[in-house]
Amino acid sequence: MGLELNARVAAIPIYPAAESYAYDGEIVKLASNESPWAPHPAVLETIAGRLDRLNRYPDPDKTALRKAIADRHGLAPEQIAIGNGSCELLLTAGEAMLEPGAEIVYAWPSFSIYPHLAAMTGARAIEVPLGEGGFHDLDAMAAEVTSATRIVLVCNPNNPTATALPVEAIDAFVGSLPRHVSVILDEAYVEFSTLQDPDDSIGLLAKHRNLVLLRTFSKVYGLCGLRVGYSLGPEDFRHAVDRVRQPFSVNLLALAAAEEALVHQDEVARRVERTAIERLHVQEELTARGFGVSESQANFSWVSLGDHDEDALVAALSERGVIVRAGAALGRRGFLRVTYGTRPQNDRFLAALDEATAR
Repeated sequence: MGLELNARVAAIPIYPAAESYAYDGEIVKLASNESPWAPHPAVLETIAGRLDRLNRYPDPDKTALRKAIADRHGLAPEQIAIGNGSCELLLTAGEAMLEPGAEIVYAWPSFSIYPHLAAMTGARAIEVPLGEGGFHDLDAMAAEVTSATRIVLVCNPNNPTATALPVEAIDAFVGSLPRHVSVILDEAYVEFSTLQDPDDSIGLLAKHRNLVLLRTFSKVYGLCGLRVGYSLGPEDFRHAVDRVRQPFSVNLLALAAAEEALVHQDEVARRVERTAIERLHVQEELTARGFGVSESQANFSWVSLGDHDEDALVAALSERGVIVRAGAALGRRGFLRVTYGTRPQNDRFLAALDEATAR
């Protein structure tokens, strides 16, 4: 006899994690939007220096990291929440703010964790199709907001389409919504965008008390394996998510690594520049091969396959040791999401693509 699950658990989709493929050689993994570069050497030294403290719990208030982030952005530490990746902050926001009868609005396709929020709480999810070019249709999203709407999610730059809207558009959108609606602006890839300085959206927090920004150390800082995300926004948001999650959800090494990584903004700038160079290279090469690509403002491309079979192409690439993310797993069949790696990794992807599509 199997376990009896409640209806909400049965409705929660399985997160589409990147698959690992059997390949007799070195794999080029371009499926998870990870950084191809290891953490800054000082971060690795900091981690090593904390290993003898693993018999102690981490600071449950994340005091040092919250202060460092607050100082970096000119905010008060009370406005900062730290999570086990930004995913934890999204899930706990759903648990704290949603319930049966409430509504959540987000664009689709977008970040794969978003459907979990409604499914796990019994709220109603309203998925608004992306507009032309894979951009958020903010007018269409605003039209779906009702008195029952608790949360509106905007992923900017959007995952998986890599598109982004300017801060001015976000400002006008948030200002057009009722004050009872919390707008969560998911900015996991904001450092890679050329449409804004990452600090530009911080100024919106003083203007819109119902706005929360989500950021992460997983992407540009290269700390995917340690899982640290954070929110910037109203103090009551921090209190809400802290009340519903488990204590000590961010481990001691992760807190120390993130605090040290924050110091090295020169390294952030270097990684952004290198990513932008690879973005231009990959997208130009894909376009030359006849593939459609969205206007990427992130560290990955959203590639339209035209008449190529998605499943066959993903399998052919994996047979050649290149792992990418299939569009079907991300909400839109007929596409690939391909993370930018180093130049040798990107060229290996392009060579494998040529072999897989040769006729």
